[in-house]
Amino acid sequence: MKLLDGKTAIITGAARGIGRAIALTFGKHGANVAFTDMAIDENVKSLENELAEMGVKGKGYASDASNFEASQKLVDQVVEDFGQVDVLINNAGITRDTLLMRMSEEQWDLVLNVNLKSAFNMTKAVIGPMMRKKAGSIINMSSIVGVGGNAAQVNYSASKAGMIGITKSVAKELGGRNIRCNAIAPGFIITDMTAKLPEKVVEEWKKGIPLKRGGTPEDVANTALFLASDLSAYISGQVIQVTGGMLI
Repeated sequence: MKLLDGKTAIITGAARGIGRAIALTFGKHGANVAFTDMAIDENVKSLENELAEMGVKGKGYASDASNFEASQKLVDQVVEDFGQVDVLINNAGITRDTLLMRMSEEQWDLVLNVNLKSAFNMTKAVIGPMMRKKAGSIINMSSIVGVGGNAAQVNYSASKAGMIGITKSVAKELGGRNIRCNAIAPGFIITDMTAKLPEKVVEEWKKGIPLKRGGTPEDVANTALFLASDLSAYISGQVIQVTGGMLI
């Protein structure tokens, strides 16, 4: 059974990693997918091709989600190209990790703009189309460090904690219009970035995880699928941890 037949999703920052896994999972379940990256490159083109092979429409857009006007233009273009917006995944994010005493104002501002302001920009832009449909699911990609904090990630933790605040507020504000908003807080997920970590560091991480393994992008994508689909029609304002039990 395809859970997203006839739906259109926008996924920011989806050319690789978790965003790409979400796009492919959504495509397998019948969704048309509009996704963004900072530039149209081979990753974007290959994702478009993979989605086309599934028999769904997939289109990549070069767009900066941290830019207010660019976000509105993107959503307007997606509505023109796809006819509707049913799901928004606020996935765009970066890290600039360092100890607070060494963190520059630029590192703080950049992470907050890309990770947090982007969610404001994109959510505000999709409200109109979703309200006209009287339905929608907004999913914010937070992090376990937005729940529990982490040394040398003050900027990143603050941005991801902010995503939780946005989630709960939007859920209360838009629930009467049948628009749901939830957040996913991934833990240690094996991606290209974490794959570069020394094996010793990875093993130390695993020791603190009850399931004794790192998660996969597909673990996160399957959670997003549930929250985007009608299976979660009565769930809103929640933060689902995908961590293997790291923080209980």
